[in-house]
Parts: sequence; structure tokens; C-alpha cells
Amino acid sequence: MKKRKMVSTLTLLVLLLLAAYWFEENGVPVEPPVKNDSEVIQLVFPEDRYPETAEHIQEAIRNGESAVCTIDRDNAEGNRKESLKGVPTKEGYDRDEWPMAMCAEGGAGADIEYITPSDNRGAGSWVGNQLEDYANGTRVEFMFK
Repeated sequence: MKKRKMVSTLTLLVLLLLAAYWFEENGVPVEPPVKNDSEVIQLVFPEDRYPETAEHIQEAIRNGESAVCTIDRDNAEGNRKESLKGVPTKEGYDRDEWPMAMCAEGGAGADIEYITPSDNRGAGSWVGNQLEDYANGTRVEFMFK
């Protein structure tokens, strides 16, 4: 009797684990909804941690680029290709773009600056982590203090 109960329990556990795996792999990703088109999330960028990137973003905004980024992850690769077209690589530097490639405002005409890789990639990782729970279409205003 105990053996049969244990087998039943293990079978149920395995089925639950398989179901959880299947839903994780095949489920529809859930993104937090944007409440309305005019809502803007404010993100305070850590300029003390990523000073070169912060200076580039602020300079680009002063020169007319938007301080608001509308998240558009689906077009990031194309935006990056367009924004960096004709901008040569430079040994020891990354080409930083503002607006970022993940922004609908990004792409052709973005402001490009050569930034040290650690600053640029650290900033990109930080921004990605801050915005990972927001849906495409979310408007994010970058702020500095």
C-alpha cells in the first residue's frame, strides 16, 4: 500500500514538473501592460557609475535628441544597423548610440559617440535590467541627478 501511494505521488510530481516545463517553454510571455499612451516611466540613470555614457546621453539630448525612449525591442537589431552605418569601429572603444537601438526613436540619425567598453556595456546591462519588466510601447524618460 505504501509503495503504491509513493508511486502515485511520484507520478503526480513528475506530471506537474512536465506541465510546468511545457508552460514555461510554450506559454505566452506576459509583459506588464502600458496603462496609456501618455504615461512616461522616469528612469534615473546612474551617471556616477557610467559617466561616459551619461555624458553622451545628456549631450545628445542637449543637441536635440529625445530624452524619451519608447521601448521597441523587436526593431533593435535593425535600428542598431542603421544608426551605426558609416561609423567606423575604433580599437579600444564601443560605438554608443542615443537614442538606443531598443528605442523606437533609435536607428538612422542617432547620435554616436566612442565610449570605453566597460562604461558602455555596463550602462547597457543596467538599462536592460531596469526595463526588462516593461512592455514594448512603454515610454521611458531618462533623467540625471
